[in-house]
Amino acid sequence: MTRRDTMTRRATITAAARAARDHAGPPARGWRTATLRVAGAGLLIATGAIHLDLYLTGYRSIPAIGWLFLLQVIAAFGLALAVLAIPGRLAVASRLAAAAGAGFALATLGGYLLSVWIGLFGFTEVRTTAGIAAGVVEVAAFAVLAALALAPAPAAGPAKAPARFPAQIAPATARAAGATAAGLALVALVLLGTAVAGAGAPAPAATGTGLKTTTIGGTTVLANAKGFTLYWFAPDTPAASKCYGSCAQYWPPATGPAAAGPGLPGRVATIKRTGGPAQLTYNGHPLYTYIGDTAPGQAKGNNLNLYGGLWHEMRASQ
Repeated sequence: MTRRDTMTRRATITAAARAARDHAGPPARGWRTATLRVAGAGLLIATGAIHLDLYLTGYRSIPAIGWLFLLQVIAAFGLALAVLAIPGRLAVASRLAAAAGAGFALATLGGYLLSVWIGLFGFTEVRTTAGIAAGVVEVAAFAVLAALALAPAPAAGPAKAPARFPAQIAPATARAAGATAAGLALVALVLLGTAVAGAGAPAPAATGTGLKTTTIGGTTVLANAKGFTLYWFAPDTPAASKCYGSCAQYWPPATGPAAAGPGLPGRVATIKRTGGPAQLTYNGHPLYTYIGDTAPGQAKGNNLNLYGGLWHEMRASQ
């Protein structure tokens, strides 16, 4: 009787230990998946935040591009929420959310590369710190979310039916897909570096001898030699510009010698920019162009409230 009780107790303990081990699953795998989920969602939020800042500070007034940036912001935050909120035990939904986030990151990077190389919806991007940062974050987001989409799913319990694709991915398929994703991430990083190296920096708006007038919407305004509208920034003073950093990348200062063109009624002068060339002024207003103007005769920057103040077209009679 004693021997039987002992054997029964041992069998019970062994069965309990096995059940506990099976229920717990591989702890390292669980931590890796959780880390990938948090990192992937964080990277999506980061790219969404960068695009939101770009939308608010310069892109919202650009036709098509502005709406595209707003959709990117909404999609980035929505996908980040899905990646975080969908539990790993819902293997199909979790994988699809991660795959959608990876695809979004790659598509967004592709849009940036197109806008740098050939232009997108008539708009050609310039090299900016925000654009480079967004590109790097998007490559990282693709790599992390692709790894999450291919991560092994939690083991099914003994009473459950065998999981099917995409709940469970065969190891050989996962390895091949992982190698493909790693290759895509590497290619994307190389293309980003090439695009950044070849992208043009914002060019000076004009020289003093090239300033002229043009008529837009019945108003005579100042333009540079190529016919692009010149603007003034409300926070500026006659002696100093308040537009530096990313502001100056979207509103390039007009530089050159202070020589008034024929027919200009106002006074052309220059001020010294910190760490840069002399900037043209007109009747005491430092002059700028706007990156959103893609052709002569446009004044899309007029009356925009960006970078801490209002922007106005420079009227010739002002």
